Amino acid sequence: MSETSAIDADALGSDSSPSARPPSGLDSVRERLARITPWETLLALMIIAWTWYFTWISLQVHHGLGTSSYDFGLYDQGLWLMSRFKAPFVTLMGRNLLGDHSSFIMVLLVPLYWLFPAAGSLFFAQSLAIGLGALPVFLYARKRLESEPIALLLAGCYLLHPAVGWTNRENFHPDAFIGVFVGMAIYGALERKWRLYAVFVVLALLVKEDASLVLVPLGVWVAVKRDRRIGIATICGSVAFMLFAMFMVMRSLIGVPTRNGWRIPFGGPTGFLKETFQRPANVLDHFRSEGRPFYFWQMTAPFAWIFARAPSVALISAVVLGTNMLSTFWYQFHIQYHYSLVAVPALALGTVYAIRFITGFWQRRAAIAAVVLMSALAAFLWGPLPMNRNHDTDYYWKPNFPSPAAARELMREIPEGAVVSAFHALTPHLTHREQIYQFPNPFRVVLYGPNTDLELARARLPQADDVDYVMLQRTLSAESQADWDAVKADFEEVDANDYWVLYRRKSS
Repeated sequence: MSETSAIDADALGSDSSPSARPPSGLDSVRERLARITPWETLLALMIIAWTWYFTWISLQVHHGLGTSSYDFGLYDQGLWLMSRFKAPFVTLMGRNLLGDHSSFIMVLLVPLYWLFPAAGSLFFAQSLAIGLGALPVFLYARKRLESEPIALLLAGCYLLHPAVGWTNRENFHPDAFIGVFVGMAIYGALERKWRLYAVFVVLALLVKEDASLVLVPLGVWVAVKRDRRIGIATICGSVAFMLFAMFMVMRSLIGVPTRNGWRIPFGGPTGFLKETFQRPANVLDHFRSEGRPFYFWQMTAPFAWIFARAPSVALISAVVLGTNMLSTFWYQFHIQYHYSLVAVPALALGTVYAIRFITGFWQRRAAIAAVVLMSALAAFLWGPLPMNRNHDTDYYWKPNFPSPAAARELMREIPEGAVVSAFHALTPHLTHREQIYQFPNPFRVVLYGPNTDLELARARLPQADDVDYVMLQRTLSAESQADWDAVKADFEEVDANDYWVLYRRKSS
């Protein structure tokens, strides 16, 4: 028999008989479900529980008037506008949503608002994305530590990290997606799964222009430890995308490539470099000031510093941690804010990577136990999970308390599409319209336009004449009262209760 005939016979053989048909798609699904292990099931349940809890608590905060114009309202308005095929010019901040940050990932959420245009959709998407950040830790630990129970424990440690939980409690930010995207990219690099790696590097770049702060170090690691060409391509692609996002997209939308140059101490990048070489002691003093060393401690302590045994993977997060500590922006070097999440995947996977190099049975078990105990302790001391000392509700009411209930009652009287200026805690509930302003905007410009750090010279925007309704607290601060006194002659009271007053522009 010829080689071709033999191949043909093997190809047809018994498979050509009716009784040996290839399995159907349904059969393949059944086989895969049959292979699901109890530990995989527990991982899925852990992620589901995380998603449910944080979606629920975020909605509680939102309906208790605990969200704000910035950090939720601007994303809700921008996404709603895009879902209605309108330019996402967010009137809450006076900028295009994609000019504030190049968060192209928001475009992928638009179909969600076609079906469910509500706050719960954003909170669910955020909670699910953050919960899924445990997946790459589980996959890598299961493969390299050869234990699903240990992999589940270490995946749980990722979710216990205070920076992970606090990101879920800080209203809404597209940065929530970067945990799972960067984690999967690092996992792909560790396991040489280059297609997976490429997909998640691209997705991470779509989250924000400064994702390069972690992707460039990842490219360096890949170039040194895995594949030089892929590593260099990652570095060049990440830098090129960052420059494109800043100088082509953001500058074209808001007039400047970034609004955050003021966060670099000593007068900006040039001044910082000059200070580093001429007066390095001042730079060291800066890094020691305002609790920055404690921030570093909080970020690294949950992993019991086990990653120091083989630190190369954990060092992928060094640039992010360094820039956070360098920044003069208070929020960046405090663990309660979203700037810290991007550093956690490299620290978590770096810990698993380092545990591989601990060969003794009991030594390895001791290292894993240390990570679990330190993660639990850090979650209790500094995290937002229930039953710990930071689980408070001081900054919002319960949704059924009189003040939020009274606010919802008056807001129902505002027509759809009406132009509104309102107290900052109310604006996130009024964002599904083309014009919504945080009082005193647009009557007096405050934190508005391309540069939110300084008030614009103009005292009043032309859009002030478009405002149909104003909704404020019954008792105003002295500054707000002065702003309202300047414009109240144009409005009349529509309705009021013990907490809020709704005004409407007087008819001509």
